[in-house]
Amino acid sequence: MASNGVETTPTKENLQLPGGARPSLPSARPSESSKLRVENVPGYKTPVFTGKEEQRKQTEAKVSASGFVPRELVKGEVNWFYNNLGIDDTYFSNESVEVISDHILALFGAKLLAYTKRDPAQLVIDLEKVTTATDSSKQEGAVFIHTSPPGVSTNVGPGSKCERRIDAQYLDNSTVDRAFRLETYRSAGSISSTASQQLRCYFVSLCSFPPAPADNPKRLNAEGKTDIRLVSDKSFLEKSTENTINIYQNVMWNVETRDGPVIEMYEVEGTRERRVVIGYRMGGTKHFFSALSDLYHFYGLYSARKYVEQFANGVTIISLYLNPLPNSEAPPIEHSIFQVIKEASLLYCLPENPFFRTSPTASDPSVENPGGGLGHAVQEATYAYAGWIFAQHFCNRLGPAYLQLKNVLNENDATHAEVLNNIKTRFREETFTRQSIQDVIMGHAELIRMLYVNFAMVHYPANEEAKLMPTLSYQRLRTERPLSDQELYDKIRKTVPNKHEQAVLEAFLIFNKHVLKTNFYQPTKVALSFRLSPGFLPEIEYPKAPYGVFFVIGSEFRGFHVRFRDVARGGIRIVRSRGKENYSINQRTLFDENYALASTQSLKNKDIPEGGAKGTILPSLDANPRLCFEKYVDAIVDLLIPGTTPGIKEPIVDLYGKTELLFFGPDEGTADMMDWAALHARSRGASWWKSFTTGKSAEQLGGIPHDIYGMTTLSVRQYVVGLYKHYGLREKEITKVQTGGPDGDLGSNEILLGNEKTIAIVDGSGVAHDPHGLDRTELVRLAKARKMINNFDRSKLSKEGYIILCEDQDFKLPSGEVIADGMDFRNGAHLRFKADLFVPCGGRPEAINISNVAALVDSEGKSHFKYIVEGANLFLTQQARLFLEKRKVQLIKDASANKGGVTSSSLEVLAGLGLSDQEYLDLMIFKDGKPSKFYQDYVKDIQRKIVENAASEFACIQKEHTRHKGTKPRTLISDELSSTLNDLQAELESSDLFEDEPSRREVLKRAIPDTLVDQVGLNTLMKRLPEMYQRALFSSWVASHYVYKYGTQASAVDFFHFIRSLSSRA
Repeated sequence: MASNGVETTPTKENLQLPGGARPSLPSARPSESSKLRVENVPGYKTPVFTGKEEQRKQTEAKVSASGFVPRELVKGEVNWFYNNLGIDDTYFSNESVEVISDHILALFGAKLLAYTKRDPAQLVIDLEKVTTATDSSKQEGAVFIHTSPPGVSTNVGPGSKCERRIDAQYLDNSTVDRAFRLETYRSAGSISSTASQQLRCYFVSLCSFPPAPADNPKRLNAEGKTDIRLVSDKSFLEKSTENTINIYQNVMWNVETRDGPVIEMYEVEGTRERRVVIGYRMGGTKHFFSALSDLYHFYGLYSARKYVEQFANGVTIISLYLNPLPNSEAPPIEHSIFQVIKEASLLYCLPENPFFRTSPTASDPSVENPGGGLGHAVQEATYAYAGWIFAQHFCNRLGPAYLQLKNVLNENDATHAEVLNNIKTRFREETFTRQSIQDVIMGHAELIRMLYVNFAMVHYPANEEAKLMPTLSYQRLRTERPLSDQELYDKIRKTVPNKHEQAVLEAFLIFNKHVLKTNFYQPTKVALSFRLSPGFLPEIEYPKAPYGVFFVIGSEFRGFHVRFRDVARGGIRIVRSRGKENYSINQRTLFDENYALASTQSLKNKDIPEGGAKGTILPSLDANPRLCFEKYVDAIVDLLIPGTTPGIKEPIVDLYGKTELLFFGPDEGTADMMDWAALHARSRGASWWKSFTTGKSAEQLGGIPHDIYGMTTLSVRQYVVGLYKHYGLREKEITKVQTGGPDGDLGSNEILLGNEKTIAIVDGSGVAHDPHGLDRTELVRLAKARKMINNFDRSKLSKEGYIILCEDQDFKLPSGEVIADGMDFRNGAHLRFKADLFVPCGGRPEAINISNVAALVDSEGKSHFKYIVEGANLFLTQQARLFLEKRKVQLIKDASANKGGVTSSSLEVLAGLGLSDQEYLDLMIFKDGKPSKFYQDYVKDIQRKIVENAASEFACIQKEHTRHKGTKPRTLISDELSSTLNDLQAELESSDLFEDEPSRREVLKRAIPDTLVDQVGLNTLMKRLPEMYQRALFSSWVASHYVYKYGTQASAVDFFHFIRSLSSRA
């Protein structure tokens, strides 16, 4: 049987486009001039099995010998199977006589069963043969053969799960070391003369890639590009034609330079067949092959052949040969094919979508079908999915009942605060579940469609090309009368009597009203991203409104980015889940954790230009965290740079209307990903790539690592030393407990910079304790080697000392106490020990909270610690801090203590913005493994500013504490200081003080490190730095130096004198 492979010898006329460019992905609305046509010739060589006739005779004898088929029928059944079904010779050449005989017998048995039921439609075939890696005699792979009605995704029978099974077992798990290719085709003939069913055959085989040539390890051609012949599977090269190889080669090159799928479509001359070729990076999505079948079935199309090819350079290419169903009432393929292309990109982002169904009505494939199930097209279904995730996070709000209770209870009372916290948790767990929200969406298909139209009428890009060849989705939008927000609200209220369901559907309307821009309609993307206006967040739960929120959805993750000022910076955290229950909790709390982290960051960023920000990514349990991070970053970059490439990255509707800059930093799980993000931004054409991320590698990308230079610990230690000086303490006589071990940034540098008697350290491996002090020489050794305390030399412990690891069970302490579980002991160890000083340098947020803080106070009301300097973010809750300060603990909270890292990162950003690309390469990136003099001097400038800022803030806090005669907790003073600085900075940014050039120059000269000013020049820096950044830099320096000098109660007269002093120096 001749195959219809992808092959083309396109003419110049076929490829001519405005500007002479040939797109890798034709637009979903191409003009006539942008169509690609191919000749109606095979793209894969038709295999010819020379031993077929001899095999047929042997099979006939084998079937006859079985005795299951009457002798007079054997020849006819075998001949029909070999000659009338239209099964490709690939099957016969690969299978043994025994297997083929079994399949013929199975087909005959199915015919008999259908006959007894007096219904030919009941004739069902389900054959399979799976060869595993344990069978050394044969190549690993599988064969699946089943009855398959064309153009239909069945929910029952063998075909309902076959492609999903192939995805799950073979395609999704393919890697360059172990990849599987797939050939599948529909039989040309029917099963028998009395039954019209056709067979679908799938052949899965393990790829055999050639080894890379010793003299060409990257497998490149003469032009320096990947040579497809050097990365192809042996079978592919044997079966594909030269033109197919050339087309795949071009697709491969595009995949290598882009994230997201590369999609090309070809018209077959003289037929209505359309061939679609999709290339993407191996492992970039899952369940995509089976989802594509659902997509083209939705539009009344069927495939004659499909191929999935894998390549040794990590590229996957899928080819679909699509035809219209005869006598179908579906839209003609000439129109629907463009919708398939458009929606394949969305499907790549979310291949498993519970709201996408493959049973549309003939008149409009977006409406509810007569059977009551959803018939959403992919765009509508994807919108429903996005709204589903949004509702999960923002329907579970606390409401007026919680507000009334909050007003009655006293949050500063430990008991009241615990009750309030428990009620908050219960409200959010029980009000709206994922399933209940899904049920509402599934039950109101028509309203969801109206809500989608409301969304699309704002964000669907109405460009000129749409007028030439609009997609079906675009046509539907233009023929559908969109309802206004108020009309939609009224319709929901009138047609949905249940308050619970109303709240879910109204969440969609809230979502629509607050989306400022989205990549939803970008032709290529790897995940969905939405820039949200934060106005929908209730003040009762989020008292400080963020400046902006990004919402990102991928097939294997969800994520947020929250920032509190236009110019803001913060780390990107991957939130890992230990199991299904923990994942479910993380799903509910992800945004709240993100908000809390960003809010804390904004308090910490009080004296730098960037406001507080934070990003969080929640991967699903089986997801690759790095892949999630890469998709998250790429989707956000979609909204930060304008799209200028037709068919790939096009302009989007931007209701925000201003340039946005985000600055990312490392956090839990992303420390080794900052280089990739910066380089990716550069590859996307972002001019700000040098400053996009902090925490980059020093040698390769000019980053300034906090751990090597002790940036964060310099600030923490300044507060520790400040307490010693204030209270006349001697460092060597102080006993100390520390969480966060010698393997971490803060933990290792706290050991190296401090000289106290450390009696206990708690880290990821367990707990080390010695009441006489852990051996300092051994701690320094571990800190320099960045190893955990499980590597501590136990011979250095005293008789009362011990090390208990997380995996230990029934461990007996020197006191005789038996510890049943080492993990449980580790998790609560910080509540067990007593010392002068406690410095948390690591640990989960809220490790000390209102529920357990009482454990830090003995029966006589005396605290376990006299001094606490909170190095780790959010280690204590606010209520816990106030509880301890009320009991005379001298406590410095995280927002003040550990701001050294953010100061360092801020000045790393400044270097990226202030230096040209060439200057950055020359001055910031190491040469021969060594930093330049500029780099070393710049690091010293940063360290000086960290110490200066920490000393200034500590002095201000102590001054305020003294002024209040010790009655006002330092925790509240720190918060007030942060709020005062942030508020003043915001006022200054919008004032006209910045316009006074002499003052501006004086401030910028003092705010920018001398090393950078001397190298580049102030005038040049003022031209290079974006104005919004200069405003932020100006206002942050003025606000911090003014408040640190005059305090939080300074008057307008004080400010006048301060500003006049700047002008006089200018």
